[in-house]
Amino acid sequence: MKKTGAEIFVECLIKEKVDIMFGIPGGVLLPIFDKLYGSPVRLVLTRHEQGAAHMADGYARSTGKTGVCIATSGPGATNLVTGLATAYMDSIPVVAFTGQVATTLIGNDAFQEADTTGITRPVTKHNFLVRDVRELARTIKEAFHIASTGRPGPVLIDIPVDVQRAETEFVWPENLEIRSYKPNYKGHPVQIKRASEAIDASHKPVLYVGGGVVTSDASKEVIELAKKADIPVTTTLLAMGAFPPDSPLSLGMLGMHGTYWANHAMQNSDLIIAVGSRFDDRCTGKLAAFAPKAKVVHIDIDPTSISKNVKTDIPLVGDAKAILTELNKTVKKASHEKWIETIDGWKKKHPLLYKEDNKLRPQYVIETISELTKGEAIVVTEVGQHQMWSAQYYSAKLPRHFLSSGGLGTMGFGFPAAIGAKMANPGKLVIDIAGDGSFQMNIQELATAVLNEVNVKIVILNNKYLGMVRQWQEMFYGKRYSSTCLHRHEGCPPKCNEPGGKDCQIYIPDFVKVAEAYGALGMRVTDKKDVVPTLKKAFSVKKPVVMEFMVEQEENVLPMVPTGAALDEIITRLA
Repeated sequence: MKKTGAEIFVECLIKEKVDIMFGIPGGVLLPIFDKLYGSPVRLVLTRHEQGAAHMADGYARSTGKTGVCIATSGPGATNLVTGLATAYMDSIPVVAFTGQVATTLIGNDAFQEADTTGITRPVTKHNFLVRDVRELARTIKEAFHIASTGRPGPVLIDIPVDVQRAETEFVWPENLEIRSYKPNYKGHPVQIKRASEAIDASHKPVLYVGGGVVTSDASKEVIELAKKADIPVTTTLLAMGAFPPDSPLSLGMLGMHGTYWANHAMQNSDLIIAVGSRFDDRCTGKLAAFAPKAKVVHIDIDPTSISKNVKTDIPLVGDAKAILTELNKTVKKASHEKWIETIDGWKKKHPLLYKEDNKLRPQYVIETISELTKGEAIVVTEVGQHQMWSAQYYSAKLPRHFLSSGGLGTMGFGFPAAIGAKMANPGKLVIDIAGDGSFQMNIQELATAVLNEVNVKIVILNNKYLGMVRQWQEMFYGKRYSSTCLHRHEGCPPKCNEPGGKDCQIYIPDFVKVAEAYGALGMRVTDKKDVVPTLKKAFSVKKPVVMEFMVEQEENVLPMVPTGAALDEIITRLA
């Protein structure tokens, strides 16, 4: 029996066990949306395509499954680009479907036509334009395979409307062979032996753990190696929760806003075992001065990541879990007591600190969230100061429980990603920690959360600024706050360096009223003593809640490694 392309599309999603997808319909997608009507695949109608992409991303990050989103041609497809780029930079498995004008119109500047494959090629792992309905089923199978294997990433399929209407026999390829795509999962035995010997010979080793450990579910193997060989562990932003934060071997996050002791441990180590991390510039600081005495063992499934930024002495290409399993068999039990004592000395000398007084400080809010949830909630962040404070003061205990846009640093990511994570984990408490600037970039998804009864909690740390940019302006640009004050208005003087001064007008918007307008619960906190009762009430309410915490306006994220500085040139406090 022949089926239309739209019917084949739905059948393929069912075969791939897709239970939920996020998106918005459009004219060239009507055949597909007609067949989705009443199908087992749940379509969540978002309010913006970027929100759909981030929801699929949050779904994927929190589960390890492939997230799915869909958008129409032209502006619908181009609105997906930021979400695809976010997933691409962080190696998140997402399959995006876009509608396209009829094949006979492609290249003719038809209504709502855009070169979707050309536009998205730089920000996807792979993409397809389906010109023949007979290729559709295999293309969808390949897309899910490519997105979820090797180093994961987003894949896009562009489907012209006439392909959706055309008919052919539905043939599902049970076995898939892609000649040009064969990821390597097993590490080379000789290289594993070399790595094992290097670990045994080291006196100041550091495990540098990235998001690849979460992707490969290798947290258990990292813990085993760290305990057996007595190796301190530092994690990147994307690996928060992959190693127990309360372990004596935990160094916390490294890099620009990492801990003093993690950065100094990296700089003074004699061996760095990098697992599923890519030596991002925010982690290494000045490359020429990075870890000058250290040999580097680099475990990564993507061969192009090895020696890309930092020269690798012992490369190991393969899956982190598979390689660590073999490494744990051969590495000798060891003790690095003096090395650990040195690191503990750095911890005592330069602990994470913020001023403890009666003022409402953002660090206190996040620390309180960590204590109330015992680090077991799924915390999603937007991008900015609140993101770094969350990494510093929220002690995530489990992998896939701290979700954040790392590589692209996408403002507007957190809230829709939290919706995706909550829909994937309905029994979990999911909290979006946001800045007032970042939250407004996808604030319209409050409608999606309310109408779909997605019980997500939003914590807005409102400092009335684009906080991270303001901090840089304070530290490096003479406190000239150019275009970072979010309550600036036409009547303001040309120059203003007085946050919250007497001439400042009321902040726009009123987040409590906005929440209520969408049907969510809105709450505002201006006093430190109200933080705990507000959080407790919000966590108990069975509906989306927007909490606005009016925090100190000029609070800064410290410590900080300035751009172009080495990791050990870290600023711990401002004069």
